[in-house]
Amino acid sequence: MMGPAHSLSGAAAWLGVGAAVAGAGHPMPWPVLVAGALICAGAALAPDLDHKSATISRAFGPISRWLCEIIDKLSHAVYKATRTQGDPRRNGGHRTLTHTWLWAVLIGVGASALAMTGGRWAVLGILFVHLVLAVEGLLWRMARTSSDVLVWLLGATSAWILAGVLNEPGNGADWLFTAPGQEYMWLGLPIILGALVHDIGDALTVSGCPILWPIPIGRKRWYPLGPPKAMRFRAGSWVELKVLMPAFMVLGGFGGLGALGYI
Repeated sequence: MMGPAHSLSGAAAWLGVGAAVAGAGHPMPWPVLVAGALICAGAALAPDLDHKSATISRAFGPISRWLCEIIDKLSHAVYKATRTQGDPRRNGGHRTLTHTWLWAVLIGVGASALAMTGGRWAVLGILFVHLVLAVEGLLWRMARTSSDVLVWLLGATSAWILAGVLNEPGNGADWLFTAPGQEYMWLGLPIILGALVHDIGDALTVSGCPILWPIPIGRKRWYPLGPPKAMRFRAGSWVELKVLMPAFMVLGGFGGLGALGYI
């Protein structure tokens, strides 16, 4: 799928989680709901860091373009080193390593560890990166016509405000993980969810997605998981723009209302 659809699906997924935990009697503080939805929207773009034309590769100027080249080469190297005879030869690393459940978990766990050990500045850094990506994905029309500096300033300002709100007692710094030293441990959860939602979205397209790697399926270790081919669509097609994106907005709206206890 394209960037805007990925971001919408990520935000909707976290709002759905908020509704589910509220229904189970453990509602999220509203700052966690808002921050998590934005982080998840940004994280839903992150797996495409292996693609030089993706939104994330342009989001941070030369830094993200340089990182994109490294991740693409790393992903391709891992693919070549682990492919079986049933896996086709590839010239690049797109939709390989960064599009797997293992990558999603590692990135999420790494973010949680960084947030717990790095203090306020680490939390601000995680929020800044993902809020910039959320702006690029959710407000893509405005982001495309604005300068990168304005997008970065919006991300930085939003990150500073959210970090301050979250740090207030009862606002969610210790949501879900309450032991001393576990503040902001939950930040990895929307990152994992966003990456997995991205992978599921890509699995619906023509090429499929090797979400289950390194678990082999048949003769392939990089099996492109997805529904029957007749049910798949091309990225950017009318199915994505006219059906899925409106559906994500509606589901996200219902999820948000449920999470806040209105339905």
